[in-house]
Amino acid sequence: MYRDHTKTVKIGDRVIGGGNPILIQSMTNTRTEDAAATVAQIEALTAAGCDIIRCAVPTMEAAAALAEIKKQIRIPLVADIHFDYRLAIAAIEAGADKIRINPGNIGDSSRVRAVVDAARERGIPIRVGVNSGSLEKEIVARDHGVTPEGIVESALRQTAVIEDMGYDNLVISIKASDVMLCARAHQLLVEKTDHPLHVGITEAGTLLSGNIKSAVGLGIILSQGIGDTIRVSLTGDPREEVKSAKLILRTLGLRKGGIEIVSCPTCGRTQIDLIGLANQVESMAENIPLDLKVAVMGCVVNGPGEAKEADIGIAGGRGEGLLIKKGEVVRKVPEDKLLETLREELLHWEDHDQK
Repeated sequence: MYRDHTKTVKIGDRVIGGGNPILIQSMTNTRTEDAAATVAQIEALTAAGCDIIRCAVPTMEAAAALAEIKKQIRIPLVADIHFDYRLAIAAIEAGADKIRINPGNIGDSSRVRAVVDAARERGIPIRVGVNSGSLEKEIVARDHGVTPEGIVESALRQTAVIEDMGYDNLVISIKASDVMLCARAHQLLVEKTDHPLHVGITEAGTLLSGNIKSAVGLGIILSQGIGDTIRVSLTGDPREEVKSAKLILRTLGLRKGGIEIVSCPTCGRTQIDLIGLANQVESMAENIPLDLKVAVMGCVVNGPGEAKEADIGIAGGRGEGLLIKKGEVVRKVPEDKLLETLREELLHWEDHDQK
């Protein structure tokens, strides 16, 4: 697969590319100048499972704040730079583990070279970021709009600017809000480069639409062996990005660990608040570090059979429900004790003689 044959790139104490595990990224939405608020958000994202964090650096004050932020966090820090090459250099000097730039937006070659030289001196990678909204005007005019081929051409053109300066410690990112266009662009890009790729669907939208677009787009791209690090871009709490990214990777079999919840759709046989119970189970299980499949079923008649592929599960009925393991009924449980019983079973799972 493509990701097995890309170059490896070290970002802080993490490594991407060359078949290493796909890492999850997110981006803070605090003012980077407010170091305390930014650190608090990064800590929350780290607890949620974020592997790499990116911060916007729109001012020199923000660049300076990176030094303090860096001291207090446990995951690699990426500085996001637009236009001003001096901000990139300041972010590097403040200890950023990687910078994200578009060389075409930085200015003339002397400014790009200054950034590259600073990155080379510190040995940090540069992420070359190109998206459908930042393509060169001549490419858009020639192609009569944004095309997968145009995005790839722009990315390779910008990457070559840095490579021609003798630096290849690079990660490439090409993003578009059009899911199928984005997927096709990635298919074309991997045939032309061995740099590791940061993958995402940009401007995906709010929690519902953004998750659907990201799941479809990332599912297509990642399932073809493309992508070394990902971000799910959502308009909302960044922790939701991390949760979604983890679930996408687990669903594709690209990451182990964490409880997978399966639940049945409601129907006329449902005699409990299955929707509420399933949501409670999902929230309860978020911070339990087990690699299990947990079923939440709404019918004591069909529940055990439908949950047979789960490691453990519950099925609710009026007044009482069932605790199920590997499709076998273990015992009956009062309806109002189903969640509590499942929580106790999960918390003591490692003490059980079960695999």
